[in-house]
Formats: sequence, structure tokens, C-alpha cells
Amino acid sequence: MRFSTLKSIYQCKCPRCHKGDMFLRGKLLNPTKFSVMNKSCSHCGQSFEPEPGYYFGAMFVSYAINTALFITAWVALTILKPDYSLSLLLSLLGVAAIVFLPFIYRISRSIWIAIFISYQGEDLPSSS
Repeated sequence: MRFSTLKSIYQCKCPRCHKGDMFLRGKLLNPTKFSVMNKSCSHCGQSFEPEPGYYFGAMFVSYAINTALFITAWVALTILKPDYSLSLLLSLLGVAAIVFLPFIYRISRSIWIAIFISYQGEDLPSSS
């Protein structure tokens, strides 16, 4: 996997051209609009909804990311406050899940589509 592919996943760009935005710009922190996707890439025309139910698999990617987030929060809490209560742990995990929800939602969809649609852009000329 190329660095440009990882960058396009993180920035939620089109997996085919790495230029067009998958989601509406500036809406990440808007609770009602963070999940709105563009229908297709504005640069190359790649459909972001290839078939109904396409992003069902992104749910498993999201699960893995959330598991990593929860383990990280749990370890951090254990290091910072070894005598924490269960209610503190659950509160921390709940807040973390809500705060990171828009980011994880977008990243999981971006990862899922990048698995199946490969980069088709121009290769850089090799320097010899």
C-alpha cells in the first residue's frame, strides 16, 4: 500500500484518483451532517455508493477501530489513575465513543472503499 493511499484514506478522498472528497467539506463537527457522503467523485466520477448495502463491511472496520480506542482509553486510565471505578471507566469510554464517532464513521467507510477500489492515477516517473 502506498503512502498516498494511506493519506487518501485519512483525508477521506476518492480511492481511485485521491482528489475528490467522499464527504461534504466542513461538516465533520456537525452532528446532523457528518455522515452525508457525496454521490460520486467530483474529479473522476467514481461512485461512492457502488451498490445498496455496500458499507455494511465498514461496520466491522469501525468495530476494530473502536476496540483499539477503548483499549487505549482503558490502559491510559489504568496508568493515570490505578484505583479507578467502573463508572469512571464506562463514562470515559462513552465520552470517547461519542467524541470520536464522526471521525471513526468516516475513516471506516474510507478504509472499506479503498480495499475494493484501487488507485488509478498517473504513476510518477522513476528517477534514475
